[in-house]
Amino acid sequence: MNIAPQSVTFGLDTFGDVTVDQAGDPVPASQVIRDVIAEGELADRVGIDHFSVGEHHRPDFAISAPDMVLAALATRTERITLGTAVIVLSSDDPLRVVERFSTLEALSQGRAELTVGRGSFTESFPLFGFALQDYETLFEEKLELLAAAIEGEPITWSGSTRAPLKEQPLYPPLERALPTWVAVGGSPNSVVRAARHGLPLMLAIIGGSADRFAPYVRLFHEANEKLGNDRLPVGVHSPGHIAIDDATARDQLASHWIHNRNEIGRERGWGPSGIAEFDAEMQNGALYAGSPETVAQKIASTIRTLGVDRFDLKYANGPMPHQRLMESIELYGTVVIPRVRELLAEAAENAAEDEGSPFDEA
Repeated sequence: MNIAPQSVTFGLDTFGDVTVDQAGDPVPASQVIRDVIAEGELADRVGIDHFSVGEHHRPDFAISAPDMVLAALATRTERITLGTAVIVLSSDDPLRVVERFSTLEALSQGRAELTVGRGSFTESFPLFGFALQDYETLFEEKLELLAAAIEGEPITWSGSTRAPLKEQPLYPPLERALPTWVAVGGSPNSVVRAARHGLPLMLAIIGGSADRFAPYVRLFHEANEKLGNDRLPVGVHSPGHIAIDDATARDQLASHWIHNRNEIGRERGWGPSGIAEFDAEMQNGALYAGSPETVAQKIASTIRTLGVDRFDLKYANGPMPHQRLMESIELYGTVVIPRVRELLAEAAENAAEDEGSPFDEA
């Protein structure tokens, strides 16, 4: 699928993975948060379009209050959009979310955005007093309320999860509709739900080939067409790491990726992972790791295959030291993104030449 190269945007995502220092010792969460601020500042300097931080409430991730981290970045960056990856909407209050992000909008002079989801981790449910048996209802109703609130108009709404609202304003008032994406891990119902609310789709592709998500992209566009919506953008969120060459990237990332995979796997009943799974994901799966050229080729292929409008690299994957993350961010902004644009432009030119080929007229 042909994509206008300059219309595609590129982001970085992090959960604030608790890192280790150069000696391999854990870094305190407080320092990890300060390091994420430095990473966001670097992302802004090297021309990356989006910087998004996730919400977790567990020992291996430092960020539990994304809006606080983003507020700090708002005063130390100039052009990059500041968003979430993701806000666990089911265990939050949509109205408080919008008021926090309308405040971020003011601090950043219009650079705030939201990505919301159900989240693949559920520790926020017992922490904030929500029942897991209400998982579906909570997200459905809260997304409906959020979709009303992000327009910036007084809200009239009723449902089963909170008291009804009638012409309720929020403060500070939004100066524009708040850009909001819905993150989906591969459920057709979730894809259609995003379309039903008229919200862009962010596909979390964290394992296996990106090609298998093509039906979800088609479903989203078809659902929007049937609903009478304008075309809405689709993004991809996938893990990765960039170094000077493929071997270095592999050496730097493998142990941290495997550690992270096995920590989560123990909780979810997965079998242990190892270098074979890592290599398979790096070569043919959803791990965008390697030299700048390797990563650029893989990102460009995903964008063309799926026809997506945005690619976000989850650049922190396990306890990799901060300095390595900074090196990866710099290569992403200064080498990978320009190279992806070149590859997309070449593909568009080739497609245009094919359309004008004399063989097409025969």
